[in-house]
Amino acid sequence: MPPFFALALRITWFAVLGYWLWAARSAKPVEQQEPFSTRLLAYWLPLLVAGLLLGPGEWFGHSLWREQFVPHTTLVYSFGLGLVVFGAVLAIFSRMTLGRNWSGVVQLKQDHELIVAGPYRLVRHPIYTGLLLLFLGNAFMVGDWRGLVAVGIIFVSFWRKLRLEETWLTERFGEPYRLYQARTKALIPAVL
Repeated sequence: MPPFFALALRITWFAVLGYWLWAARSAKPVEQQEPFSTRLLAYWLPLLVAGLLLGPGEWFGHSLWREQFVPHTTLVYSFGLGLVVFGAVLAIFSRMTLGRNWSGVVQLKQDHELIVAGPYRLVRHPIYTGLLLLFLGNAFMVGDWRGLVAVGIIFVSFWRKLRLEETWLTERFGEPYRLYQARTKALIPAVL
């Protein structure tokens, strides 16, 4: 990957991670959360595996993992970086919209509020949409099949996580949340 694109990719990921760490300090106290072992196996381990798959290509030698699904061209790098930046902006804006109700794991907060404004008008889980776009853009920039496998792993992990969140939110908010589900797709407006 050309140095400019590699640097832009790193800066974008560091911006998202930095904001996440900085903003986490103001979250509301936890009322209920899934067990640590479940979080580790169903969320953190898949993130680690996906991160390793998107790591340096030298790790994978000349295996099928290194076969390209897109060419390594400036146009593809630019497209991938566009997805990465758009995903980062969406994830950060969505996190800001949640405010103190946000958590990095499946939790209900004390005085939890149902947020349906901003990007939450378009999809119920815009942070996941943003993060998936980040991973997908990163996969395009890597250009190898291993990147798409990483996106698939993250998608399955997020889908499991959002289904649990929705169960808890339905229990907490009842009919208002069911109506929100009926009018708003989970990840992609008007599609999924």
